[in-house]
Amino acid sequence: MPSKEPPRRRVPGPARPRNAAPRSGRARPDARRRTSSAAARRPAPRSRSGRPLRLGSPRPRLRLVSLALTLVMIAFVVRLLQVQAVDANAYAAKADRNRYLSYTVAAERGEITDRSGIALATSVDAYDITADPKMFTPADSKAPDAPQQAAALLAPILGADAAELTKKLAKPKSRYTVLARRQTPQVWKQIKDLKSVFAEKASKDKAAGGPGANVLAGVFQEATTKRVYPNGGLAAGILGYVNAEGKGAGGLESQLDKELAGEDGTIKYAQSGGRRVPTAGTKEVPAVAGSDIELTIDRDIQWAAQKAISEQVAKSRADRGYVVVQNTRTGEVLAMANAPGFDPNDLSQADAASLGNAALQDVYEPGSTSKVMSMAAVLEEGAATPGTHVTVPNRLHRGDRAFKDDIDHPTWYLTLNGVLAKSSNIGTIMAAGQLGKTQAQANKTLYSYLRKFGIGSPTGLGYPGETSGILAKPQDWSTSQQYTIPFGQGLSLNAMQAASIYSTIANGGVRIAPTLVRGTKGADGRFTAADAPEQSRVVSEKTARTLARMLESVVGDQEGTGTKAKIPGYRVAGKTGTANRVDPVRGGYHGYTASFAGFAPADDPQITVYCAIQNPTKGSYFGGQICGPIYKQVMEFALKTLQTAPSGSEPARLPVTFEPGE
Repeated sequence: MPSKEPPRRRVPGPARPRNAAPRSGRARPDARRRTSSAAARRPAPRSRSGRPLRLGSPRPRLRLVSLALTLVMIAFVVRLLQVQAVDANAYAAKADRNRYLSYTVAAERGEITDRSGIALATSVDAYDITADPKMFTPADSKAPDAPQQAAALLAPILGADAAELTKKLAKPKSRYTVLARRQTPQVWKQIKDLKSVFAEKASKDKAAGGPGANVLAGVFQEATTKRVYPNGGLAAGILGYVNAEGKGAGGLESQLDKELAGEDGTIKYAQSGGRRVPTAGTKEVPAVAGSDIELTIDRDIQWAAQKAISEQVAKSRADRGYVVVQNTRTGEVLAMANAPGFDPNDLSQADAASLGNAALQDVYEPGSTSKVMSMAAVLEEGAATPGTHVTVPNRLHRGDRAFKDDIDHPTWYLTLNGVLAKSSNIGTIMAAGQLGKTQAQANKTLYSYLRKFGIGSPTGLGYPGETSGILAKPQDWSTSQQYTIPFGQGLSLNAMQAASIYSTIANGGVRIAPTLVRGTKGADGRFTAADAPEQSRVVSEKTARTLARMLESVVGDQEGTGTKAKIPGYRVAGKTGTANRVDPVRGGYHGYTASFAGFAPADDPQITVYCAIQNPTKGSYFGGQICGPIYKQVMEFALKTLQTAPSGSEPARLPVTFEPGE
């Protein structure tokens, strides 16, 4: 029988406070009894309705808080993924824009020169005067009225309005404004010197305990270029001008702006706090200078033409006038002068009506200088010869009206050559009527020659705003037009087209499209010649030679209308013109267009000169009287300038009249 294990002896623990809890989680029986007894005595909490209240569980609230935090974290993660992955490039680019600054380096605009390389338009160093408006606030400038003070100081130097400058400077939220563009270095030097004076005063004032105000500290400059025209208004109608942004806005400056402007460059650098970071490196794309444009214009001949037409327009109190000088063998335009003109260096003084190139943009009825085309058609078609007899009455009834010449006269007995020499409208109508068996056929034939001479078509220069002239189709000619068009009324052209007619005859009947540009010289210094102009035969060489001899009678014969165009030592071929003028404002015919066209030497043609004056109101209005002398003056100068040899033979005299009964 197993022995009975002796009972363990209880070892008393350390003394404990009377109310201390037992060591183990289990309560002693007597403690449980006491607790249960106390709980039994405490009344249970009840609601207002008397029912016992139950304490809510915290678990749902914890779940809601956890869900909210989870959603917030998910939103942060999604946004982080968007910034770091999806939109990373966009944000990097934005950061670069904020970190890096870039500014444009303007390309130097190419020169425009005459045929000898003499500058007609060039660019010089200039400065844009700029400002930082924030530096004109009271806090930065230490002056309560800094914009007003600075504007008052700068206005006289910049030639600007002080109130306008004040508006530009009084924009505290802006950090950049342009006060004046393309100012000369002298202007910037004045401002720079003034800035130095105010900076020194501010320094002394601050050392003495004052605020140290400096109202010009925020004025700066940016290097640029300015377009200048060394010869003032010379050839302004051809050259045009540039606008305030330095872009071509008229004439060749506009037409050839892409070639002249070149390509701007850029400089990009890192900045911090508005200051350049020198260690961050710089990216630079250098500017490419524009090409130089060499024109066909001869500066000296241009000067002579411009002087002559300006003086005559003023003397005749005319609306305007033009002179065109052209090389008959190449089509090159040696001069194209307009009066009145303008100075592209100072457009503020220019009359808006004078801007542009009237020699290419004005359209008008040419009058008798156009008769040479009718004569060319008659000769080419074999309808008559220079010696064909034409009996010219004082009046000629055709269609719905009676036609007359510029003067009343008895019946004239003229040859076809005499009809041209005496510029008879009636004789021209009669000769042109022989171009077809019917008037309709004659109209159609004449129209074809007018078109071949370039009437109603662009000259080929491509000049901005150039007119093509007006020439209706023959089936649309009115009853009067079919008789007025042969002597130059009822069709319209510009001065360049009129000059080209005579150059065509001088060139043996071959029309060469006029040119103004000889070539370009790129930034590499290499010259590239312009494309060869288009050529087309209008009449045979025989017809052209015959016409040249007939045109000599206009100048050389005592009965001709162009005797004032004679040049000693040279044979001259030319034609006068006096046309009724369509008033562009009031409409209808009012005043006259006086003109003269011709070439020399007639035996070896090299130069064509055309002159026209619109609405002369003082003195004579006949083309031979007021344009003949201009032709002579300009032609003489051109012949000497180009060292053209005098004529080596006398002209063959063609008969002007015939005796009745011959």
